[in-house]
Amino acid sequence: MAVSNFDSIVIGTGPGGEGAAMKLAKARQRVAVVEAHAQVGGGCTHWGTIPSKALRHSIQMLADYRRNPLFQHTLDQVEVDFPDLLRAADAVIDRQVRTRYRYYQRNRVEVVFGRARFIAPHQLEVVRADGAAEVMQADHFVIATGSRPYQPPEVDFSHPRIHDSDSILRLQHTPRTLTIYGAGVIGCEYASIMACLDVKVNLVNTRDRLLSFLDDEITDALSYHLREQGVVIRHNETCTGVEAGPEAVVLHCSSGKQVRSDDLLWANGRAGNTDGLGLAAIGLTPNSRGQLDVDKSYRTALPHIYAVGDVAGPPALASASYDQGRFVGAQIADGQCDWSLVEEFPTGIYTVPEISSIGRTERELTARQIPYEVAQAPFKTLARAQITGHRVGMLKLLFHPETKEILGIHCFGEQASEIVHIGQAIMSQPGGANRIDYFAETTFNYPTMAEAYRVAALNGLNRLL
Repeated sequence: MAVSNFDSIVIGTGPGGEGAAMKLAKARQRVAVVEAHAQVGGGCTHWGTIPSKALRHSIQMLADYRRNPLFQHTLDQVEVDFPDLLRAADAVIDRQVRTRYRYYQRNRVEVVFGRARFIAPHQLEVVRADGAAEVMQADHFVIATGSRPYQPPEVDFSHPRIHDSDSILRLQHTPRTLTIYGAGVIGCEYASIMACLDVKVNLVNTRDRLLSFLDDEITDALSYHLREQGVVIRHNETCTGVEAGPEAVVLHCSSGKQVRSDDLLWANGRAGNTDGLGLAAIGLTPNSRGQLDVDKSYRTALPHIYAVGDVAGPPALASASYDQGRFVGAQIADGQCDWSLVEEFPTGIYTVPEISSIGRTERELTARQIPYEVAQAPFKTLARAQITGHRVGMLKLLFHPETKEILGIHCFGEQASEIVHIGQAIMSQPGGANRIDYFAETTFNYPTMAEAYRVAALNGLNRLL
């Protein structure tokens, strides 16, 4: 069998794989990417970030339509179900796939569709969909195979009423009731989406509060608005069994509760896609969640093999994965990287309303005994929010009362994931330029949502007087 030779081979075409491949191609390496599915883009494009966020956007447009007094007389003429929303998301996915494939073509990266398996430390066997196999060899490898929803063996995911965050995208009806087990990012996002479709949602949380890594005030606001949308939230519950029948699904909890609904969405954890890669043959052992241990340069135990993105563990964000891929590409091409990955990166959660944050929370600052002051801007006071009707939410800045250094930025409301980047840019400035004074002393367009920074800064500085 002929062997194809490359400088580097990337396994997976999600954000991490794309970032690595593009960086290596720009360094004039001969690069190949191997994709197990029929199209490029990985789970981010086909089952994760893009479809769920496209769904969320469509839901927000529907909510805006229902709220606008201009259209009140037409509300009974509009009926939208879940499959309609999925078809709208398909159009976005198709455009993303075409765009990403052009990147590989333009940069002369060879795209090979098939399943990769290591047969030696420097060799892969790739089996295509038609059964044909080829051997590929390279000096370096980047494993960027992403993750999939974790499926405990005791739950029957072949049952038509039991779904994970991938299979829910094939749902061909709008359930009247839905139980979501797991109140992490995915669980909260789908709770928002389904509640806006008038689905009665039970959100079962294994912890004592939603999204505990976020600021408490923000998660309290999220809990309030989910409940306002009709979501029933059950904290500190653990599943002991799932009973699925032809008419309904019953989730049995350790507390004795039995939560009955038309369908169940299991959204409790993810597992790295390392099965079938032949890692044992080359001495690499994933952990119990299918993730690979890496050092600060994202090297595995074999120095010529790197792992990035979800398969390398937290933070498992598309944005961070892309940066990790570029970082590894520079390491491979140049032997070093003249820039480092940022320690503070924003988190975006696309609930309704959405959430974004960067930096420390009040809880973290208190635990570290770091003094801080709070600066707030309720969206309901902003002219732009009043014009658009998106008055729910707030911008919250945490800053040091003496140095006025910005310590954390937390936003809840429409466009939160966009608004946070303004604060991120100032927060990252060196040499004392990351002070809250900037927002009080600069000029913002009026009316804009960005004006929230000026309102919050003045609010916070007034607390020091």
